[in-house]
Amino acid sequence: MTILLVSLIIFATKLAHGTAQGPEEVKQWFAKLPTLKQKVMDLHFFFYTSTVGANPNDVLVGQSNVTSQSPTLFGATAVMDGPVTVGPERNSSQLGRFQGFYALSSLDEMSFTMLFNFVFTHGEYNGSSLSVLGYNPVQHEHREMVIVGGSGCFRLARGILTIKTVWWNITTKLGDTVIECNVMLLHY
Repeated sequence: MTILLVSLIIFATKLAHGTAQGPEEVKQWFAKLPTLKQKVMDLHFFFYTSTVGANPNDVLVGQSNVTSQSPTLFGATAVMDGPVTVGPERNSSQLGRFQGFYALSSLDEMSFTMLFNFVFTHGEYNGSSLSVLGYNPVQHEHREMVIVGGSGCFRLARGILTIKTVWWNITTKLGDTVIECNVMLLHY
């Protein structure tokens, strides 16, 4: 009975995450790779960050001895974990989370070097993720970063993430922001 229950839980977990992710399933998926057709996908969603308030989701974890004197906050490093939503409103339907870290890495302009994941927890991409790496000069209207991989239904993903700040509370320095995301993606 216990083995049957454990097997049912494992099977239900695989169904909930859309794509089986055990080592044997991944091996079988790779064996079929030569016959799989590459897909092009266009995704659109939003995420928001908050460095203030009772529940910040963007937290400073380190800084250099020159950060406080730098107009660009050079040397500051933060981690983030916030909601990914269908629309720009905070109460919009949630698709998942963005999780990762960034460092303010320019002496000349406020820009981030970022590494983060979009982890999908709801909807048709539940259990899948996209990994992003890039340069984010926050005062530019549009910024482009690279999709360097993915998991689940986005295995072997590559593409471009274009972001735009929809709203930014500048009174809190880094403060609250709402970011619009457009993803052009190739995957199998």
